[in-house]
Amino acid sequence: VQLQASGGGLVQAGGSLRLSCAASGRTFSTLAMGWFRQAAGKEREFVAATRRSGENIYYAGSVKGRATISRDNAKNTVYLQMNSLKVEDTAVYYCAASESRSWIPDDVRAYNSWGQGTLVTVSS
Repeated sequence: VQLQASGGGLVQAGGSLRLSCAASGRTFSTLAMGWFRQAAGKEREFVAATRRSGENIYYAGSVKGRATISRDNAKNTVYLQMNSLKVEDTAVYYCAASESRSWIPDDVRAYNSWGQGTLVTVSS
């Protein structure tokens, strides 16, 4: 699966961004999709994920209530809407795809394809 993330940028604290991730190479509706992020000097961490149908959605506690993950299977795209952004949300955001039958939403090892990352910088 090839993944292309976009939508990052510089935003002030309290602002919003919508990240997009376009997939190709597999039938998108068969993939579980996730968003992770990695801040400078830190490990990659889970942000949000959705099952193939989009009905089951999972969020990290740090973004719950501020983030919305959604997918459009007709467009082979998954989105991450981030609101009320905080300085600590600054990171490179990665989308990931999983074909695993034993998929665990917040486990990086469950994903076999990763996008290139898009940088989100939140200024105070």
